[in-house]
Amino acid sequence: MSDAQTLIENRPPSVAGLFLERVTATPDAEAYRYPVPSSAGQGPDDWKSLNWAQAAERVYAIAAGLIELGVRPEQRVALAAGTRIEWILADLGIMCAGAATTTVYPQTNADESAYILSDSESRVLIAENAEQLAKAKEKRAELPELTHVVVIDAAGVETADWILTLDELEKRGAARLEKDPDLVKERVGAITKDQLATLIYTSGTTGRPKGVRLPHDNWSYMAKAIAATGLVSTEDVQYLWLPLAHVFGKVLTSGQIEVGHVTAVDGRVDKIIENLPVVQPTYMAAVPRIFEKVYNGVAAKARAGGGAKYKIFQWAAEVAREYAKVSQDNFRRTGTASVPFGLGAKHKVADALVFAKIREAFGGNLRACVSGSAALAPEIGYFFSGAGIHILEGYGLTESSAASFVNPGEAYRTGTVGKPLPGTEVRIADDGEILLRGPGVMEGYHNLPEKTAEVLEPDGWFHTGDIGELSPDGYLRITDRKKDLIKTSGGKYIAPAEVEGQFKAVCPYVSNILVHGADRNFCTALIALDEVAITDWAKDNGLEGKPYAEIVASPVTVEMVDGYVKQLNEGLQRWQTIKKFRLLPRDLDVEHGEITPSLKLKRPVVEREYKHLIEEMYDGSREA
Repeated sequence: MSDAQTLIENRPPSVAGLFLERVTATPDAEAYRYPVPSSAGQGPDDWKSLNWAQAAERVYAIAAGLIELGVRPEQRVALAAGTRIEWILADLGIMCAGAATTTVYPQTNADESAYILSDSESRVLIAENAEQLAKAKEKRAELPELTHVVVIDAAGVETADWILTLDELEKRGAARLEKDPDLVKERVGAITKDQLATLIYTSGTTGRPKGVRLPHDNWSYMAKAIAATGLVSTEDVQYLWLPLAHVFGKVLTSGQIEVGHVTAVDGRVDKIIENLPVVQPTYMAAVPRIFEKVYNGVAAKARAGGGAKYKIFQWAAEVAREYAKVSQDNFRRTGTASVPFGLGAKHKVADALVFAKIREAFGGNLRACVSGSAALAPEIGYFFSGAGIHILEGYGLTESSAASFVNPGEAYRTGTVGKPLPGTEVRIADDGEILLRGPGVMEGYHNLPEKTAEVLEPDGWFHTGDIGELSPDGYLRITDRKKDLIKTSGGKYIAPAEVEGQFKAVCPYVSNILVHGADRNFCTALIALDEVAITDWAKDNGLEGKPYAEIVASPVTVEMVDGYVKQLNEGLQRWQTIKKFRLLPRDLDVEHGEITPSLKLKRPVVEREYKHLIEEMYDGSREA
């Protein structure tokens, strides 16, 4: 048996147990960093640290406080907050009480929040602030199971018998622990591996979200499997900004506990650029949209610097891609990422002119990024690879505890999601669907046995709904969502995500794109532009000071985007080409339900919202 197998098979029943082990092993080692506003209220934030022992003191107090409120094992405690240190401490407190966390995105509206709280039968809600509390107050009559709300930020909050602050909860817990010091350890010791730990509601594109039941063993397995990959070490500093209500963010907290490295946590997306030089992370997980925004921002900045600067950038980008493709190909064949002398010399010049500045913007210490949640356009992946920002694409679903595949360090291959984590099995069904089996797969959907039976076979194989291909040496390439494949009226199949990804690599101004063409005789696209990038472009094109909607409606903007669409079409098969497109009057967003909080496109919602534009593009065309 390999060391990895031994590590995984001898896992404890819960991450709560792993947390206790970590605190005992390295109590004085730094665990978390988090920002607090500077004392003057202006300028950059101050960053504070917690070591494992200090984190444990708060976690145990939260756990004991919840027990004091009457929370019993497996009962649900909902957590509606952004990514911040208190989210992690509260989640660990819930698990150490033997209870289960129901995650709720802070952007979720009152109706859907109430549905999640009701369906999960959550007894306590830990709410970030007065805004999240207001949703519970509005729907309290519909939530007979909800006995208490605990508020993290108490500003503007009036406490009551059923409303208390997190600080008050921790004080109650600390008082209980003085009388019963072994309370939390006894609760953790009683946790079984199949006991519910987390209930995550998937943001479905239609209908009500489904609650995915993830028992403690899922997270314990994930923690050990991540450690077994060898991708992270105790010396690492992780920058964690992803939504912790999403399974991708949540799994990163489990891996950190097992490995014991530092995590800097701050979910404010508008602070990422400011935080990177301060945190100086060695690794960071992100969704493709972030890399697309960085790439588009660099390209737009180069263009704004004048023709010569933009030509240098375009040249450097081609050098980066060629360098990445050649070095990855050589590593695959020989085990050495070598390149010809001439290419190496060009790369050295491009590095001094362009790439070094990009690495500096990421903090200067970045070893690797992990990208997941959606497909990263290969041309953007190759660009960053050649620039020295190594993006290890991974793959997983809420139903598989997030991390089922990840690219293996130096041997990573852009355009694939790597190999299965140790202990996870994969096979490709006859129709191309990816099937998974292993300790990371969910127990099922909450209160939905029929829906569970649709995707989970009796022998444990889970139907992902994604289409993919396995290389002879085990690397997986995702080609599309099974339900998203387009079949034209001419009988040709098209993977829209592939075309959309290629356009994102070509056009530096795009934010979101949706390719449409099911049962039509040609493909069209709805395109939303990035507000910052297109506003900068507008300054040099006679549109300075115009609002976004006017900029995108301008013929000069349409003409500019048309040039990029033609460039895209040159690299596509005839039946894949975009014959017509429309620019949207605003970008797609979470608030309108057009993209998920993890920034994935909700196709049916967008197609329904902009049906008139789609029909306009096909008006007068002859449908076969």
